[in-house]
Parts: sequence; structure tokens; C-alpha cells
Amino acid sequence: AAIPARFIGRTLATFRAETTEQKRALAVASEFASNFAEHRRKGDSLILLGAPGTGKSHLAAAILQAILPEHCGLYTTCSGVIRTVRATWRPNSERTESQVLHVLATVPLLVIDEIGVQYGTDSEQNILFDLLDRRYREMMPTILMANLRLKREKDAEPAGLREVLGERIYDRLTEIAKIVTFEGESYRARARKEAAA
Repeated sequence: AAIPARFIGRTLATFRAETTEQKRALAVASEFASNFAEHRRKGDSLILLGAPGTGKSHLAAAILQAILPEHCGLYTTCSGVIRTVRATWRPNSERTESQVLHVLATVPLLVIDEIGVQYGTDSEQNILFDLLDRRYREMMPTILMANLRLKREKDAEPAGLREVLGERIYDRLTEIAKIVTFEGESYRARARKEAAA
């Protein structure tokens, strides 16, 4: 599943849910993992938004681990997707762009972290659109994570999400994805304070 070493062993049970919002995020993640077969059938997705260190990666890794071994998943970053596709453009590449996109488009659950960190060039937007459009058409669940500001222009629209994803991807994803926001102090900042005390 390519889960980063730091997040292996982080489970739904070890997520510290103290605020109402954290409890809601945990409830959504737990339900998604428990009923993954149904979410897979319907092509449901999640978009996890919030400041760095608020638990998005923990819950995404926990979902990936909870659905194993019955369902396979893959964890990557947006930059990782783009680098992997671009690597196929080299003359000596062992894989074609089609092969890479096929793997990413057909894995039962794809988790893409750091949405919005890429430069946002037309080439990057096209790669991301191609991948997410394939997953949308084939009804394959995806979890996207982004460190976006949470102020909303409208209740259902976190500011910045449309700009980061692009209009075409945003339109498709918001049809099928539940948006979960993460606010509060960074767990990393709190851990540093506790270690220094």
C-alpha cells in the first residue's frame, strides 16, 4: 500500500479525537473503512482538508490498513503521481504512461496526499485530471488530502479547493466525495510542547 513508515500502525483506534470536529472526522473515516465494499461499489470518495498536522494522513493511513487484506489500496502524493507519470516519458523508461495510469486508476482505493503542493502547470493539471477522471468513470474510490484554508465562500465549498483541483476535477469530485475538514492545533506542535515540558 506504500504507506509511509511514520504512519504504519496508526489506526482508527489510536486517533486522538477530542473536539467535535475530530470526532466527526473519525466517525466518517471509521464508517468509510467498515463499509468499504459498499463505498467501492458506489465509487464514493473522501476529501480531507485542513492545516498541517491535524490528523488527515493518520486517518487516511488508518483507512488503508483497516481495509487490508480484503481490499488493496495505495498511498502516494500528488507530486509522486506527477513524477511517476513523467518518468515514463524518458526514452529508457521500463513502463509506459498508459501502464502507470492503469495501475493508479484501477487500485481499489487510491490515497493522494499533498494536493495543491504541485506547481499547477497545465501539464500537471492534465495528469491529475486524466487520473481522477479515469477513477471517476470507473467508480473507484479516492481519498484526497490538502492543506487548504478552511474559510468557506459557501457552506459546501472550502475556499481554495476549486482553484487547486481545477474546475473539471472539482466538478466530478464534489459529486461523489464527502468533504471532511480538520481544524485545531497541530498534533506535531503539541507533541513538541509535551516533549519539552
